[in-house]
Formats: sequence, C-alpha cells, structure tokens
Amino acid sequence: MATVFLALGLVLIVEGLAWVLAPSLIEQMLMALRTLPDTARRQIGALAFVLGLILLWIAHALGA
Repeated sequence: MATVFLALGLVLIVEGLAWVLAPSLIEQMLMALRTLPDTARRQIGALAFVLGLILLWIAHALGA
C-alpha cells in the first residue's frame, strides 16, 4: 500500500510542477490535444499506459 501512495505522490508532484513552471504551455498543449481526433488521443493514452508499465517493470527489476 505504501508503494501506491508513493506512486500517486510522485504523479501529483510531476503534474503540479508542470502547472507551476509552465501554465501557459499546459494550456497550449490542452488546446492542441482538443484538436486531435479521438483515435489519436486514445493512441497517446495507450502509449502513456504502456510506457508506465515498462517503467514499473524496470523499477521492479532494479529492486524498487
């Protein structure tokens, strides 16, 4: 359970840091994403999901 809290905390730190450092860039990125078709957004989501799984697998293999 501690690992889940650690992972969620890290996600919130990274997300919050992006909003603190470059809020206008985030807004531009959201506008650009709004123009993409649903299939492209799904592919981006699937890619993020797979990359997350790969990172978790690497962290587990390294002993985390």
